[in-house]
Amino acid sequence: MDEVLRQTLLYDFYGELLTEHQREVYEAVMQNDLSYSEAAEEFGVSRQGVHDLVKRSGKILEEYESKLHLVERFLKIRAKAERIQELSSHYEEIDAQSFAGQVASLSAQILEEL
Repeated sequence: MDEVLRQTLLYDFYGELLTEHQREVYEAVMQNDLSYSEAAEEFGVSRQGVHDLVKRSGKILEEYESKLHLVERFLKIRAKAERIQELSSHYEEIDAQSFAGQVASLSAQILEEL
């Protein structure tokens, strides 16, 4: 998975668990594309301080994921839902019994994940 997408998902799932200051700086750099120097000026800290905070915040988000696996579960469920959507768009081309079996199997897997 693309690292930017991964960081975005981690932040979406766990960002609220960071302190307000961590969130503000992390968002400025990672989501608003401020350079470390620009963020340092905006927040009145050193460039190195911004770099360290962003790196530490990223590590915190990764640690939450390693314990909770919410992003991993989300991606698995999304892939299965996309497969159901794909099957549905080709419904006429698929044997009805096969279609029903595949959809039932995928939906059961999704329910297990939840």
